[in-house]
Amino acid sequence: QVKLVESGGGLVQPGGSLRLSCSASGSLSDFRAVGWYRQVPGSQRDLVALMSRAGVTDYATSVKGRFTISRDNAKNTVFLQMNALEPEDTAVYYCNEVILPMDVPPRIRLGKPGTSWGQGTQVTVSS
Repeated sequence: QVKLVESGGGLVQPGGSLRLSCSASGSLSDFRAVGWYRQVPGSQRDLVALMSRAGVTDYATSVKGRFTISRDNAKNTVFLQMNALEPEDTAVYYCNEVILPMDVPPRIRLGKPGTSWGQGTQVTVSS
């Protein structure tokens, strides 16, 4: 089972940027898609960005145009570049496999998480 470890979170002012990293213990190609999820206390864990094995991406409406997911296959690492951060982006961020239906384009609304979660990384946007 591939283990995922997130890093790169921190405290940033509104309008600032952060880059999150997710290191995998095995090959990311084992997943049809990988994504970033986020969770605030008392709420469910939401998928905000995904990238398929073929490199197709999709984003939640709330982050589209501000967040960019990318992947370094040689290093088995997934990144989330977050720009123009807002207080509403404050959450614990996790990466995980994204399970998608077969033979349909990868879309945020169709994604379900894999079973194994890392410890996450806290992002706090505050002045």
